[in-house]
Amino acid sequence: MTGGEKKDSDFILVISTTGSVREAERISKILVEEHLVACANVVPSVRSFYWWEGKVCQDAEALILMKTMSDKLEALKETLTRLHSYEVPELIVTPIVQGLDPYLTWVRESTHPEA
Repeated sequence: MTGGEKKDSDFILVISTTGSVREAERISKILVEEHLVACANVVPSVRSFYWWEGKVCQDAEALILMKTMSDKLEALKETLTRLHSYEVPELIVTPIVQGLDPYLTWVRESTHPEA
């Protein structure tokens, strides 16, 4: 591998939920504008069941799927936490082990426009 090339494991999928579609859209737009993610997909309606403060809860939420690069993760965590209404926002990261080369190139260029 030469100079600026990235291997697939440098690419990550970040997952979060919000209490509303409006909040998910607001957060997604800011993360894209700040080049912290290349793309954020908002899935408008998921039903979540979870333990919170000693009881089982259920809520309608919006799901955000974010594609980015691992070197953006710390800034993404900080920004998402600052923008999110939840006391403990969900933020789960999974590596992208393979992808279509032109798509991964686009993710890299979208998150690193100065490169």
